[in-house]
Amino acid sequence: MHMADALVSPPVAITAGVAAVALLAVASRQVRKDSRPSLIPLMGVLGAFVFAAQMINFAIPGTGSSGHIIGGVLVAALVGPWAAFLTICSVLIIQCLVFADGGMLALGCNIINMAAVSTLLAYPFIYKPIAGTSTRPWRLMLASAVACTVGLEAGAFLVTMETEASGITALPLSTFLMFMLPIHIVIGLGEGLATGAVLSFVGASRPDLLVPSPSVASSGEHKRKRLWPVLACFGAAAIVLGVCYVWIASGDPDGLEWSIAKVAGNVDMGSLTPPTAIMPDYVNSFSGIVGALMVIVLLWALTSLISRRVDRRQPVAEKVRVKDK
Repeated sequence: MHMADALVSPPVAITAGVAAVALLAVASRQVRKDSRPSLIPLMGVLGAFVFAAQMINFAIPGTGSSGHIIGGVLVAALVGPWAAFLTICSVLIIQCLVFADGGMLALGCNIINMAAVSTLLAYPFIYKPIAGTSTRPWRLMLASAVACTVGLEAGAFLVTMETEASGITALPLSTFLMFMLPIHIVIGLGEGLATGAVLSFVGASRPDLLVPSPSVASSGEHKRKRLWPVLACFGAAAIVLGVCYVWIASGDPDGLEWSIAKVAGNVDMGSLTPPTAIMPDYVNSFSGIVGALMVIVLLWALTSLISRRVDRRQPVAEKVRVKDK
């Protein structure tokens, strides 16, 4: 569902970009306040896992289309919505800058449509009320299926609205919606099943990670429990998916490309985003590993910058206290 630059006008891109930057600023503040020692390593390995998983397009039988997960609900269930938003944004930024997956002009739209909708809308307002604090597999599967489907539908609707507001394509709104919304229901259900399966496994093995809680973090429980098995599992999965995507990913167009082709005829979506990136279209067989590592590095840099800002402010506060005395 990555939008190309050819679908977005500068005014729409600027509006979405401003909103995305504002949300990133809020997310940075929220992550800065989070004291869980497991947060940063989990964000890194989950970002790598989501990057690799997004490369696996699964075929939708009988349609000639395919879909891939967004991963926002999954990550939010493990690290919270704001940390998840920052994580998915890092994935989208690397995809855009390094692999030309989604246009630079459309980056703000993609952040809103995929990262914000899944982590800040679908997770807190759909997944949480259904799942609650339960670790029962059926509850997690139901919550994941509904939340992912709503998130994909909302994102697909925003894509059509942004395309319509841009006014630079000849895609009729009603026809575009007629193809976009149904196909993304199926994609959302597919992501929901995958998300539910992963969360059920986590719920059975590490229920303390399934629903992040400030009280658990402050009690030191995360420090006592070893985190490396969780990191190793997601890290290994990222490596496997990053290597095997060449053989198991569907070659069919994704939901957005398929919808545009149905409305406007066969369109080479690759031509809509100029290949100015380092490895456009994931042409290198090691793209999955390289991208996953880049996501980890970007998240480490962002969280380090956030932590450094806190450290720099601390002495100032201490000086003010001394003066007050």
